[in-house]
Amino acid sequence: MFYHAKEYNVEVPGGNMLCISFGNGKRPLVAIPGLRLSEMTGTAKVAALYYKIFAQDYQVYLFDRKDQLLPGCTVADFAEDIAAAMQKLSIRDADVIGVSQGGMIAQELAISHPELVRKLALGVTLSRPNDTVSKAVSDWIRMAEQGDMEGVIRDYAERASSEKTLRRNKAFLPLAMKLQKMLTPERFLLLAKACLSCNTYDRLNQIKCPVLVLGGAKDKVVSGEASAEIAEKLGCQCYIYPDQSHEAYNEAKDFNQRIYDFFSADPT
Repeated sequence: MFYHAKEYNVEVPGGNMLCISFGNGKRPLVAIPGLRLSEMTGTAKVAALYYKIFAQDYQVYLFDRKDQLLPGCTVADFAEDIAAAMQKLSIRDADVIGVSQGGMIAQELAISHPELVRKLALGVTLSRPNDTVSKAVSDWIRMAEQGDMEGVIRDYAERASSEKTLRRNKAFLPLAMKLQKMLTPERFLLLAKACLSCNTYDRLNQIKCPVLVLGGAKDKVVSGEASAEIAEKLGCQCYIYPDQSHEAYNEAKDFNQRIYDFFSADPT
């Protein structure tokens, strides 16, 4: 059921990067998650279940950020770390999924290392800072600096979830926080501040591979407009979920199916 999901560290310049891999296929798929609030360690089975639609055709690689982060690190730095890990594992010409901050990283990867990316799917992400993300991230930074990670989690849930999901899950947030190993405020701060370093908009035309963009019209973290402007700039395929916010990748039942279909389609 879990396609032999395993976790291991990949040595990259300046540290080690946790990788989760699984799947029965030979084609490589690299998934780059967004800004996390909890540790990725111990989530291999959960990841394999989430990406199960890809497991039969692909060998899936899910990369965390490296363990040693320096002050002032950027999404471009994270992309170089991913590239180093892919090269270490002899992965190239991969289909790449980047969600939220992972989408920011994926853009940099496709621009700087086009040989590593065959097709690119970008979910609920942006190519340059805007008022929506600046307000959200600034609030999270302020809370994290005060050591209030519970406040960060609650605020994220309110911004990122659809109204229906928030009503259903709000009472379970305290339990969910107890069941997960949360990031330290220090690590979260470095990752959160990096979100504001994304600035690929004027370089998007350097992405030569086919791209699919998925977004949420009611996204209160990066805004739905941010996804739409990437697609407009690239002239690529795009679908904006009219009733979804930032957690469209978890809430929209066809999110991964749309990506799978895009990756499977012959280039036109």
